[in-house]
Amino acid sequence: MASLADSFLADLDELSDNEGYPEEDNAEAAGMEDDGDDDMPDLESLNYDDLDSVSKLQKTQRYNDIMQKVEDALQKGTDFSNQGSILEEDPEYQLIVDCNALSVDIENEIIIIHNFIRDKYRLKFPELESLVHHPIDYARVVKKIGNEMDLTLVDLEGLLPSAIIMVVSVTASTTSGKPLSEENLEKTIDACDRALTLDAAKKKVLDFVESRMGYIAPNLSAIVGSAVASKLMGTAGGLGALAKMPACNVQLLGAKRKNLAGFSTATSQFRVGYLEQTEVFQSTPPALRTRACRLIAAKSTLAARIDSIRGDPTGKAGRNLLEEIRKKIEKWQEPPPAKLPKPLPVPDSEPKKKRGGRRLRKMKERLWHARTGRKWQAACVSWTKQTCC
Repeated sequence: MASLADSFLADLDELSDNEGYPEEDNAEAAGMEDDGDDDMPDLESLNYDDLDSVSKLQKTQRYNDIMQKVEDALQKGTDFSNQGSILEEDPEYQLIVDCNALSVDIENEIIIIHNFIRDKYRLKFPELESLVHHPIDYARVVKKIGNEMDLTLVDLEGLLPSAIIMVVSVTASTTSGKPLSEENLEKTIDACDRALTLDAAKKKVLDFVESRMGYIAPNLSAIVGSAVASKLMGTAGGLGALAKMPACNVQLLGAKRKNLAGFSTATSQFRVGYLEQTEVFQSTPPALRTRACRLIAAKSTLAARIDSIRGDPTGKAGRNLLEEIRKKIEKWQEPPPAKLPKPLPVPDSEPKKKRGGRRLRKMKERLWHARTGRKWQAACVSWTKQTCC
């Protein structure tokens, strides 16, 4: 019988004999990885210290072509010659769909640039990113402050609310940051300029889309407005996709999860997207806004379906739907009818039948036995008289 040491040595010999196979497998795996790395970008080679390495949208041909078409369309004006044709074949509709996709890309690019600015400016003013959350406001403030350590010399009026300006000034007096080098400051200011340029391009794109909403989706624009209609179309991916979407999903387009900072969600508003920016929603009392949002989403879906088939280019159907929404909301706000005092019934002179029950049955039993006993007694007396006589 082999000992434990002998069996252990035998296992080691088997392992030494099989050492060549894992090496071959690793070599094949390494070859496969090498082949895959040729197609994948090398993340370590990216220079995140350079803005051009992380922000590339403005240099793409798609961005330049769409912006050039938008500028030409804004200068030329709206052409209604193809109003009766199929909507998907209209080149202006295709440009609007491209603009909606480009606006999403611009928002993502602004977020990337915002992260770049925060990483650079964190050495100078680390507390600023927690005080100013909006990327464009943050870029404007950083460009305005620059390398200045004394914020009393910097005028931030018009860039931020007065309360936030006071908090920023007080925080800057106690910050632990240090002035940036000339190279980092130049890169940071360049990134701020690029973010502001992208924001201006986004506004131009949205202005173009809003100006064409009266032609592309007249009925939807009549209900929610041109600005909200363009946002709904951009998020849904076009008018056709919006028309196929159920109303419960239209209600949530553009909704964002709110950060309540640990407070209770009991008093927070329900999740609602772009529809909260409509005039009808804002004029509705807060207690009825949940129902109003569902109603607006349902009517907006109907209007989008009418626009997708060019059912009513004049927008009259949308205006009728908007009037129905307003009438229903007004009906909801009406007070309930007053409760009138209920008059007493007219007295009835006829005697009513008395209600029977256990007591009445017992009483009838006693009366019946008494009457039967008297009759039986009288019968016995008369029979006795007859027999005796």
